[in-house]
Amino acid sequence: MSICSSLTPFPASLYSPPNPVRSNSAAPNRIRVHFKNGGSLSAGEDLPLDYESWHPKRDLRSRRRAGILLHPTSFPGPYGVGDLGPQAFQFVDWLHDAGCSLWQVLPLVPPGRRSNEDGSPYSGQDANCGNTLLISLEELVKDGLLSKEELPKSIDTDRVNFDAIADVKDPLVAEAAKRLVSSSGELKNQLQEFRKDPKIAGWLEDAAYFAAIDDTLNTISWYDWPESLKNRHLVALEEIYHSKKEFIDTFIAEQFLFQRQWQKVHDYAQTKGVSIMGDMPIYVGYHSADVWANKKQFLLDNSGFPLLVSGVPPDAFSETGQLWNSPLYDWKAMERDGYSWWIRRLRRAQNLFDEFRIDHFRGFAGFWAVPSEAKVAMVGKWKVGPGKSLFDAIFRSVGEINIIAEDLGVITEDVVQLRKSIGAPGMAVLQFGFGSDAENPHLPHNHEQNQVVYTGTHDNDTIKGWWDVLPQEEKSNVLKYLGNAVEEDVSWGLIEAALSSVAQTTIIPMQDILGLGSSARMNTPATQYGNWSWRIPKSRTFDSLTSEAQQLRDMLVMYGRL
Repeated sequence: MSICSSLTPFPASLYSPPNPVRSNSAAPNRIRVHFKNGGSLSAGEDLPLDYESWHPKRDLRSRRRAGILLHPTSFPGPYGVGDLGPQAFQFVDWLHDAGCSLWQVLPLVPPGRRSNEDGSPYSGQDANCGNTLLISLEELVKDGLLSKEELPKSIDTDRVNFDAIADVKDPLVAEAAKRLVSSSGELKNQLQEFRKDPKIAGWLEDAAYFAAIDDTLNTISWYDWPESLKNRHLVALEEIYHSKKEFIDTFIAEQFLFQRQWQKVHDYAQTKGVSIMGDMPIYVGYHSADVWANKKQFLLDNSGFPLLVSGVPPDAFSETGQLWNSPLYDWKAMERDGYSWWIRRLRRAQNLFDEFRIDHFRGFAGFWAVPSEAKVAMVGKWKVGPGKSLFDAIFRSVGEINIIAEDLGVITEDVVQLRKSIGAPGMAVLQFGFGSDAENPHLPHNHEQNQVVYTGTHDNDTIKGWWDVLPQEEKSNVLKYLGNAVEEDVSWGLIEAALSSVAQTTIIPMQDILGLGSSARMNTPATQYGNWSWRIPKSRTFDSLTSEAQQLRDMLVMYGRL
């Protein structure tokens, strides 16, 4: 007897669990397989003629993929810093040609120019604003906000001098913003809509007022502002609005121009099948609108000064620990407020990115708290974090979000359990894998499917730089583990090891694709100067990297990541 193939050829998830059906009280149980259209078959009956085509469908959410870590400031280009102009689109094209479906950036926030951290995107002055140094002058010409004659001479440098570039770009971006404010037409209408957007208006107004006061007073910290401004008295803020209206309007227009250019790049990436992963530092700087406008959400004394600050205990990067000096959150106050500050922050991240990594994820389980008067981080103590209650509140308000948990450093069982409870992938870094034994979690044979594997992060040296100072015994371990790698091509050997991992996602810093040494390192933790300034050499334009794109693509095909 043949069975009509009108039965839906896929039972629920191929088939539902056998379901005993009793035909009468005396008959034995009969096992039946149930189909999506409601039909069913008993054990031993003929299956449809097309049964062999009932292949399991791959869950697209578990698709293997690969991407590149490259911050926009590192793009080549004519004006001393990478931006959101032509090179950004050329990079997306290169990713597409190489078969990559992911681009990871560092935080896009404006670096705190008084933090003495020389352009660090992790010491930003505002957690929600965009870095206006990333605004493309060429795109402003296309918008009719600048003329070609106003563009500066080409700045020929392979490293970013943030102060020098700001002196050149800031006046031009401000002039374009002022022209936009005083204009009429479609672009001005878009600016007005941006200002009124409820997802943006709250943080944007706080940031604009903060910047206006900061520009007026020029103090090291808002703690030194007059009491009326420090504590946001309404009359004082109204005076600032009237006296600094042009500044505030210009500031908001600059943020609109950043948002508009970033959205163009983001939209283009989506057409090329490239997802953009942002990066969210867990903490925010003290001298920021985030703290000034939300004092009750932080552990501050009655005068507004931090009681405790952030950091980590002694680690591989520092014998005395790392003192970050960001104010710590008052988690009890945040919980009473329904974690509204975090919900707003996550909504902003959703507005910019397809997914995002949360830096120092372990701080949500347990965080290192250092007295604000301390000079070194080693005198701190571990304190209990908010745990899953924070993420429950976020998911209720924001819905499903794609979070990657940066779970490096001192990782205790509560961190692992928190990460797994929200389904977030953790991280593995190959450079950390070869200094101990076979149990090292960073070695590929210990990776998990729900994980993101890196050859190195922005805090690591490049593969070549790491290799150049690696002890000979450890070099031997690496070559033995990799099997077919040779010293002369160790960068691609480690790249292939990362791509062959069982981990769903592999991310490779662009410096490793280019085979560059320590001079291309993005950041050395626990150091203050000389970081964040690397740019792709002008001799290595994306158009010239076709062989690297093909080599990477071939590996992606081999390891099922295309």
